[in-house]
Amino acid sequence: MRKFVMAAIGGTLAGAILTTQVAGPLIAQENLRNTSIYEQLDLFGDIFERIRAQYVEDVDESELIEAAINGMLTSLDPHSSYLSAEAAAEMREDTRGEFGGLGIEVTQEDGWVKVVTPMDGTPAFNAGVQAGDFITQVNGESLLGLTLGEAVEMMKGPVGSEIIITVVREGVDEPFDVSIIRDIIKLTAVRTKAVGNTVVSRIATFNDQTFPNLQEGLKKTIEELGGMENVDGFIIDLRNNPGGLLNQAIKVSDAFLEEGEIVSTRGRDPQDGDRYNATPGDLAQGKPVVVLINNGSASASEIVAGALQDHQRAIIVGTKSFGKGSVQTVMPLRNNGAMRLTTARYYTPSGRSIQALGVSPDIVVEQPRRDPGADEGEDKPRRTRSEADLRGSLNNDSLTDDERARIEEERAVAEEAAKLRDEDFQLSYAVDLLKGLAAINKAR
Repeated sequence: MRKFVMAAIGGTLAGAILTTQVAGPLIAQENLRNTSIYEQLDLFGDIFERIRAQYVEDVDESELIEAAINGMLTSLDPHSSYLSAEAAAEMREDTRGEFGGLGIEVTQEDGWVKVVTPMDGTPAFNAGVQAGDFITQVNGESLLGLTLGEAVEMMKGPVGSEIIITVVREGVDEPFDVSIIRDIIKLTAVRTKAVGNTVVSRIATFNDQTFPNLQEGLKKTIEELGGMENVDGFIIDLRNNPGGLLNQAIKVSDAFLEEGEIVSTRGRDPQDGDRYNATPGDLAQGKPVVVLINNGSASASEIVAGALQDHQRAIIVGTKSFGKGSVQTVMPLRNNGAMRLTTARYYTPSGRSIQALGVSPDIVVEQPRRDPGADEGEDKPRRTRSEADLRGSLNNDSLTDDERARIEEERAVAEEAAKLRDEDFQLSYAVDLLKGLAAINKAR
């Protein structure tokens, strides 16, 4: 019995010694790390006090601290940032769909401000600003060296005032100026219309109104076409859509899926991951779907395109999307400001990350670039002569009046499709694709 007790005591002592040997260095290492952090915080305080005391001009202490906080966040990635109380209030307005400004979503690349996308119907869109443009100057002042927040501040101003931005565009040899009049930006999240027998939903942004707008627009347009039996298919136009609310992207994806995963998010801690699945019910009732994307389609747009592509529910047409595959959490702060922090990456149902890669379309269709200097009449095709134009040509006596009227109607539809091809080649391609699929399905 004594031997057993002694063995137990010996084991306990050995365990205690082993624990001390392992835990001791770890505790010391953690203490050293904490000491280093406190030393760096002391260094920050020292620098702050020296700036207050010795900088050539008086400084605003609160602005210095905000700049330091923002610098810390922006050093992490392009999407983490500090929002002052004013900026946080503006962000909340943005998600409700009405705010003042130019109407562009921007990021920063190599020190320059890059346009992710101009929003539909906004002053920037109407002035011809394009996704991928670099803004190098505002009213003649260079943006190089400024943070993204500082550059955005320079572009703000009273509604109705003019701003001149200098743009560098791929394919254009010289920088050029664009004049824009600032305005209140009122975004209609979704516009739905019929093009022939195709239902086209243009989703401009993902805000609180996106899914309700989509649902209402689809119902109304299907009724206008006389019911689902007269619909060839659906086009979801996500071009130049900068993204927005994750929950709205999930709802839009779910609208066309019966089941399966829509998107998953994974943070630093595996336990923080989430998966979002579709619920039964397809607003398109199994009809074919085409999703249009381009390099201005980002974030929530890529969630929708990736989900429908992975489930083979839609054909993705256009050009590669922007490639923003990270999730930002907006955290309120005590000064009524907020911190936007990247907290996770999102993954499509097949498990692929879109970060920096984007969604690749199933069918690559470039949108032809228009030459601003070209005469609008130069590209118009000349009218060709036909047999019917010849004097004294024979009439076609094999058609009834109803048949002739139907042929003329079909010709008018074809001519409208040709006009659409000139105005929006990518959309026209998607409409033609759905028309072809509908014809094949009817022949079966």
